[in-house]
Amino acid sequence: MKLIVGLGNPGEKYAQTRHNVGWLVVDELARRAGGQWRKDGEAEVCEVRLGGLPGEKVLLVKPQTFMNTSGKAVWPLMSFYKLEGESLLVVQDDLDSPFGLLRFRMGGRHGGQNGVRDIIARLGHDRFPRLKIGISRPPAGRDPADWVLSKWREEERETLAELVRLGAGAAEMWAAQGLPEAQQAYNGTDLRPKPPPPPPVPPAEADPERS
Repeated sequence: MKLIVGLGNPGEKYAQTRHNVGWLVVDELARRAGGQWRKDGEAEVCEVRLGGLPGEKVLLVKPQTFMNTSGKAVWPLMSFYKLEGESLLVVQDDLDSPFGLLRFRMGGRHGGQNGVRDIIARLGHDRFPRLKIGISRPPAGRDPADWVLSKWREEERETLAELVRLGAGAAEMWAAQGLPEAQQAYNGTDLRPKPPPPPPVPPAEADPERS
């Protein structure tokens, strides 16, 4: 058994906010596998077999505790299934990465992400992989706490849909092949819009005195 936890806040109010991008990824995984969500303690869970894993089950998890106490939902599941940190993947938003970037990281500090902070505190260690999805820092003068709870802008939605699709594929590869292979395949994913090419340089005009 492996756990893939998408971080987010419960309730329609938060459904399309930046902080809930982890939920979007696990919802996409459940959709692909044809799974059904059910309540289990402080979480909604969906037991599936993902592509490439015909024999091993994966439990998709959406904590229902609000972001700052996500570990309250995760720790009992880890304990019940007797899982080590390497069997847990946390899909999270990442303020420190530009919107459009996706990368895996093994262990390390929470980086200010309060859901990860609480999971680390309740597990008693940080030895579990994360799939970080960039949401960018807020514009100058805007409170980061307000930014993460803001909804996606219309012009971001196409890139967001592609990020969610790629994030689900990355999580599937982690479950099927392990972290090193998933890192090699997906770290460096960059969906940021490319700057337009510079305008062509006009040809030099002929010097009439030289003709």
